[in-house]
Amino acid sequence: MSELVRRDHARDPLMIAEEWMKAGRDVAIATVVETWGSAPRPVGSHLVIDTDGNFEGSVSGGCVEGAVVAEAADVLAEGKARMLEFGVADETAWEVGLSCGGRIRVYVERLG
Repeated sequence: MSELVRRDHARDPLMIAEEWMKAGRDVAIATVVETWGSAPRPVGSHLVIDTDGNFEGSVSGGCVEGAVVAEAADVLAEGKARMLEFGVADETAWEVGLSCGGRIRVYVERLG
């Protein structure tokens, strides 16, 4: 396996989730399931989170990642999946430093 392929493989959130689970860690996965308008990450993007708040991958960036990590802590504690929606309207996007509005839906579930 080439170094580049090995590095990409090591950074794959799904592979990281599998490694964490093999190590006995409880893991949740967040997946972008739908986007509208401007969205930094495409459908199918993943973020994996453990009970200590460690995370790898990305579903959006900025404050959305923090909110997803916080919700994942509840999913891990309760075992109940959640559908989250984040967005900003075109008219307010400039106020928060974005060039245009958009929304994303993220599904968060416990693995294992």
